[in-house]
Amino acid sequence: MQSRERTASWELTPRQLCDLELIASGAFSPLETFLGRKDYESVCDRMRLQSGALWPVPVTLDIPEETLAAATRSGTLVLLDAERRELAVMAISEAWRPDRLAEAQAVLATADPTHPSVTYLQTATHPWYVTGRLDVLRDVRHPDVPPLVRTPAQVRREIEQRGWREVVAFNTRNPMHGAHRALVMRALENGEAAVLLHPVIGPTRPGDVPAAARARSYQAVMRSLPPDRSMLALLPLAMRMAGPREALWHAVIRRTFGATHFVVGRDQASPGRDSRGEPFYPQYAAQDLVCAHEAELGIHPVCLPELVYVDGHGYLPRDEVPSGEVAMTVSGTQLRALLRAGEDVPAWLALPDVVAELVGAFPGAMATH
Repeated sequence: MQSRERTASWELTPRQLCDLELIASGAFSPLETFLGRKDYESVCDRMRLQSGALWPVPVTLDIPEETLAAATRSGTLVLLDAERRELAVMAISEAWRPDRLAEAQAVLATADPTHPSVTYLQTATHPWYVTGRLDVLRDVRHPDVPPLVRTPAQVRREIEQRGWREVVAFNTRNPMHGAHRALVMRALENGEAAVLLHPVIGPTRPGDVPAAARARSYQAVMRSLPPDRSMLALLPLAMRMAGPREALWHAVIRRTFGATHFVVGRDQASPGRDSRGEPFYPQYAAQDLVCAHEAELGIHPVCLPELVYVDGHGYLPRDEVPSGEVAMTVSGTQLRALLRAGEDVPAWLALPDVVAELVGAFPGAMATH
């Protein structure tokens, strides 16, 4: 390799850092590097790589023009983390200027700047996308979270060692509230099934709970699940909040970890409401898209209904609430609002151990009762 004085370098953004790690670990299989132009355009247009493999969300490396010029002169680009550690070297073979507004419209189905990923594409990405052969030098570090980031090979090995044949993967970007846990327990109703609790700890949406606090809260949830039928692995995925496309992407990724089933939320990976106050994506659209591709996914979608809390009955599907009873909707937004306001969090909304782990992220938070 050329001397470092003559080699161009680029400090990866948090999103790029996550993408590099998941390419290197095989979690983004069949990707071996960041997308080239033809694959990028194919993913945007038809949710597939040129090979025909299902891949709904672009994974690209964007850099400034001056970095591209330096890399062109040196022949390679060294990819660094925030501590300037050399993580990988790319031999750039292709560079192009994308239409980022068109990308937003294709992948996110909107150009509304209220969508955080539209804003990200328009203001936080650099003008050139690049690709090329990628040589990974060392692993990404995760000093702020428990040592539970696991590669697909590590998770598959543990599944095999435990003798699990049916593994239901559960995704979340939020601390797990009562409805989340109820969904997991429903997945465990089949006595042959085990659960892979696989929460995302990469960048999510502005205002979400910091990853370190969320990671500790997932460990608290694990203490309430049957240890012989549950596993926790943290996933350093940078979410795009792309709604149905992202839900499909999540399913594709969990297949590489050895899961046989995947719980699809009714409004998975949605950033909420647009500038007109309307939902960005129709309710249950994520479930519909994943189910439409079940035959080729290699993983079975588990499309559970919305659960609500009914005093005296616990968590029930909304359409099973007894006549005359009050159904309380549960959401991560609701839990965060209570914690930020320093208000009491009832035990049915979140386990006391979970709230205890979130106190540091919300200094005004109170214990459950």
